[in-house]
Amino acid sequence: MKRKILSGVTLGAVAGLLILFAIPSYKYGEASPAGSVAKPFSFELNGKPALLSDLRGKVVVLNFWATWCPPCVEETPSLVALQREIQSKGGVVLGVSVDKDAQAYTQFLQTSGIDYPTYRDPDSKIPSEYGTFVYPETYIIDQQGKIARKLVGAQDWTSPEMTAYLNSLLSKN
Repeated sequence: MKRKILSGVTLGAVAGLLILFAIPSYKYGEASPAGSVAKPFSFELNGKPALLSDLRGKVVVLNFWATWCPPCVEETPSLVALQREIQSKGGVVLGVSVDKDAQAYTQFLQTSGIDYPTYRDPDSKIPSEYGTFVYPETYIIDQQGKIARKLVGAQDWTSPEMTAYLNSLLSKN
């Protein structure tokens, strides 16, 4: 009987650890980046050089994604809707794709109606600087350039909870 109880407790502990490591927001003891200054980077936007700091004063929804990532594809329509909702309120969605295939990237932008600023980073330099290796991963950056929140995995950017959260950030000056 003791052996069965011990085996059950051991299996429960192992299952608990597996679940803990499988939770998308857990990254092996990583501290929350909230409150830290967003790492600066340069990118190209509409054929012109740009910097993340050029977006200071706006709430930036920095989304790391790829066309080969099913959850990324799944959340794309809600990111498009989010851009339309927040652009007039001082917000912007900024996508950084890690696609190596330029043609697949361009075709996906067109077929998905992506009208928010997006940059293709085939060497994954920008996501690597942020410690991103699982896609999609999103950083919400406030008007002062500080990370307000990090989200791992696909989100419904049009949900009432997300809308309320982003509106609260957008209303801050």
